[in-house]
Amino acid sequence: SSSSSTPRITFFVADQLLQTLASTIPGIFRNKMMRILTAFLLGCSFVSSTASTPFSHGLEKSLFGVRGGGLFGGKGDNKENGSASDGEKKLYPPMSKEEIEDWMEHIPVFAVTDSNGAGVVLKPDDSTSVFYFFFNPLAANATMAQLKSANADMDLKVSAFSLGKIWFKLLNSDADSEVTLKSVDGDSEAQTTKGVEYRLVPDTRDLLGARMLLTMTPEDSEKLKTGEAMTPEMAQKAIEKAMNEAPKFKATFNEIPVFTIAQMRMQKQAEAGENGEPVTLLPMYFSLQNMVGTWQQFMSQASPDLQGVEPAINLMSLHDLVEMMQKESEIDFRHVVLVPPAPDA
Repeated sequence: SSSSSTPRITFFVADQLLQTLASTIPGIFRNKMMRILTAFLLGCSFVSSTASTPFSHGLEKSLFGVRGGGLFGGKGDNKENGSASDGEKKLYPPMSKEEIEDWMEHIPVFAVTDSNGAGVVLKPDDSTSVFYFFFNPLAANATMAQLKSANADMDLKVSAFSLGKIWFKLLNSDADSEVTLKSVDGDSEAQTTKGVEYRLVPDTRDLLGARMLLTMTPEDSEKLKTGEAMTPEMAQKAIEKAMNEAPKFKATFNEIPVFTIAQMRMQKQAEAGENGEPVTLLPMYFSLQNMVGTWQQFMSQASPDLQGVEPAINLMSLHDLVEMMQKESEIDFRHVVLVPPAPDA
């Protein structure tokens, strides 16, 4: 299964990878992503969010902690790892599509739209229509800039959408769903078509980071752990290996890496005016850098007895995760929370 083969890597090595990525990733997929020939407007506005839509989902009220044991709870923590008191495994019911939509609702993704919020569909060729959602707003801005460079009169903007609102309705909908297209110049009549391909694009740094996590060998890890500096030659070799040999996350879209640290937990406090115990959650991150930074910040303030904890980073695909959530499971996915990527400074 996806979870049983989850790769793990020491935190120190992940930190070294981030330093490498910071100096090498900009522009690495730019040419591949920017092959745009013709733009059309897609007549759909029901998934667009307003500028005031909150995406924090109460995470600012959460506190971080360290847990022992496995990914979803340690031995003896029966409530969290799903073990019933009689020794039988407790199974949690599947999550409905509505629950999963709510679970992802606070995650923003970005797309190029016109001033009315209608999305811009790209036509790489006569038979293909593609609509892009980006996790990184800078990538959406770059796409908009290229479109405007081809036609300065286009009235475009970058709009935020809720991942929960588009996951089933667009990203995983029937490919034969009809949409209405009209030319950006407004001269031609609107036309109905089928087969618009919706693509969700991860941050290129996290995509390459996932590939590097999958292709780094124990020998590579030991070299970094023993203090061997990563030279530019080593970094280039590691990136080439990640690009050519990674078993997953090979595409530049629709393969979304999700990262977590097995020992990390969040505690969500009860809402103001409500009574109840704090809820313990397992945080999962779209941004490897956000996760590493959060762990470093927590550990810098942790008690001495926690300083020796060496966390293991776990990696899986968002699509695999959602598929698991829709089945009966020993894991209580209702106590997992997605952490939105922090905006670039």
